Amino acid sequence: MKRATSLLRVRPQLLLVDGNIARGFDIPAIPVVKGDGKLPSVAAASILAKVLRDRFCEELDKQYPEYHFAQHKGYPTKEHRELIKKFGPCPAHRMTFLRNIIGEESDQLLLS
Repeated sequence: MKRATSLLRVRPQLLLVDGNIARGFDIPAIPVVKGDGKLPSVAAASILAKVLRDRFCEELDKQYPEYHFAQHKGYPTKEHRELIKKFGPCPAHRMTFLRNIIGEESDQLLLS
């Protein structure tokens, strides 16, 4: 979200961030816990983000078909974790994601 807001041509006066943390922005920001259920603008942004993520995962699936991104959309499903263990991570996998789903094994996967 920080990267997205830094690229805006028109700067908003305030950001409403879905969650409990809204730090590190160069625009004033207010966290709104469960904001997608409270504010229509946050709900709309959440839907747009999900659609864009799904499309991005469908493109990743073409580039890395062995990981089945079009099926799990990048979520840490059992199948996704098993495929990472089988094939190792691809460049699209973030380190934080790898550590969260497979823990210390992620360092070994990256080295192999």
